[in-house]
Amino acid sequence: GSLMTTKLSQPQSTLAKSLTSTSTNAPYFKTLESTEIPPYVTNCPSNGLCSRLPPDCMTCNTNYSCVYGKTATFDCKVKPHVHCVDVNNQEQENFTINMTCQFCWQLATSDYVCTNSTNCMTVSCPRQRYNATCTVRDHIHCLGNRVFPKMLYCNWTGGYKWSTALALSITLGGFGADRFYLGQWREGLGKLFSFGGLGIWTLIDVLLIGVGYVGPADGSLYI
Repeated sequence: GSLMTTKLSQPQSTLAKSLTSTSTNAPYFKTLESTEIPPYVTNCPSNGLCSRLPPDCMTCNTNYSCVYGKTATFDCKVKPHVHCVDVNNQEQENFTINMTCQFCWQLATSDYVCTNSTNCMTVSCPRQRYNATCTVRDHIHCLGNRVFPKMLYCNWTGGYKWSTALALSITLGGFGADRFYLGQWREGLGKLFSFGGLGIWTLIDVLLIGVGYVGPADGSLYI
C-alpha cells in the first residue's frame, strides 16, 4: 500500500512543478511582447529636438481654428519609445510645432514623391494623365493622410534627345534616319524607299520635329 502511494505521488509532484514553471514563465513572455520596439523608431533620431522629429515619430492634435494657407501652432506628443529634447536639452514628451494649415494633397509638388508611369502617352492630344500614389517627404508636416492618390500628367522619358532627332532629320532625314531613331520603323522605311518623299516629307519632318509635334514612338518625352 505504501509503495503504490509513493509511485502515484511522484507524477503529481512532477505535474505540479511543470504547472508552476509554466505559470511563472507566462508573465515573462508578456513582458517581451510589451517591450518590442515599433518599426517607426528606426526613423526617429534619438535625443534630437522634438520639433525636428519626422511626422511619423509624433501624434498631433488638429487645430480646427487654423486658417487655410496660414501658419498655425499644433500641440504634439512623441510616440512610445521615442526620446527627444527641447532647446534647453531637457527631455520632453509634449511640445508644439508650427505648421501650414493645409492638407497633404494640397502641398507643392516638391514636397512629395509620386510613382511614375511608363504606360501612358506623353505625346497625345489631350495630354494623358495616370493614377499615381504620392508620399509626403519626411521633413514636411501637413494635415490628413501622408499617402494619397493623385492624377498626374504623363512626363516620363525613354532617353531620346530632341537635339539628336532634329540633327538627324536635317542631315539624314531623306533616308529616314530621324524616324528610325525615334522608333518609327514603318515611317522610316517609307522615307527611305521614297527618298524622303522626294524631299517634301523630309522638309515636313524637320518642321514637325523642330516644334516637338513628332516624338518618340513609345510616347515618352524628349530629354
